[in-house]
Amino acid sequence: MSVQYLTPEGMLRPAPYHHVAVGTGTRHVHVSGQVARQADSTPVAPGDLAGQVAHALRNTATGLAGAGATFGDVLRLTFYVTNWSPDKIGDFMAGVEAVADEIGLRLPMPPASLIGVDSLFEEDVLVEVEATALLD
Repeated sequence: MSVQYLTPEGMLRPAPYHHVAVGTGTRHVHVSGQVARQADSTPVAPGDLAGQVAHALRNTATGLAGAGATFGDVLRLTFYVTNWSPDKIGDFMAGVEAVADEIGLRLPMPPASLIGVDSLFEEDVLVEVEATALLD
């Protein structure tokens, strides 16, 4: 599979993600919303946005690997963050940057959306990550 990331001239720069991904392949991989929980459901990094972003991305990498994919195959990421406000971007990006090398997430990221929500499925969950990948 081949993924080409680009930010065409005339689009917002700098951004922590590419604006466009072009994928060639036939098998779609969708990783559902991953949160900062261990496999036994133990919460990770309660109250710490950066820590939860990092662990949710680790869980996303595990889901991708289970399907034979990596972050290099990802066309799109979607982040849902509770009680979002622009002043949280530093903590959010600190979580991304803390784990990027470990999980093979190149920066800038694939096309991504960050969506602020009132709450997620449990009170202590601050962030949820979804990924879409394409494989040959």
